[in-house]
Amino acid sequence: MELSDRQEQIIEIVKENGPITGENIADRLSLTRATLRPDLAILTMAGFLDARPRVGYFYTGKTGSELLTEKLKKFKVKEFQSIPVVVTEDVSVYDAITTMFLEDVGTLFVVNNQSYLVGVLSRKDLIRASMGNQDLSEIPVHIIMTRMPNITVCTKEDLLLEAAQQLIEKQIDSLPVVQEKENGLEVVGRITKTNMTKVLVGLVRDDL
Repeated sequence: MELSDRQEQIIEIVKENGPITGENIADRLSLTRATLRPDLAILTMAGFLDARPRVGYFYTGKTGSELLTEKLKKFKVKEFQSIPVVVTEDVSVYDAITTMFLEDVGTLFVVNNQSYLVGVLSRKDLIRASMGNQDLSEIPVHIIMTRMPNITVCTKEDLLLEAAQQLIEKQIDSLPVVQEKENGLEVVGRITKTNMTKVLVGLVRDDL
């Protein structure tokens, strides 16, 4: 988060004099309390300052990078998941390749006739299947997919940081976000490396 000169001044005043009231900060800067209020609100929401009723503002002692890390640790999967791209297990490899191309994704989630997760298809899976002289329109994806239980999943309530760790450790591009049902796992979203990149860029730009 990039602070304005005035916000930097406020932080220095609070560091040296805190706890200090908003009125006293305004006096030191020769400003009205109303003029100062938005800056104090931003600094408090961002975590640089904290405030206590009838006491005033005080400096939290945290750097910008520490505040970003704290914020990232609180994010949950449900806040950033994307719409999943799903195919059924009897779809042909040819149709799966077409779907992947049209949807511009790197992973397809495979479900059975009850719409429960049974497998995952990656670009590598489809490339390997397309080598040779096989008729791709005659090969169902269930023959080449990675099957349950060898699939890493996450839920909406999982921490985003934990999902990112899974992507790194498993060296995969996408995780299915699932919801447990009586007879299986329903796919309700996906978390990808692109999602993670957007989160990091958003944090740096303070868009989140």
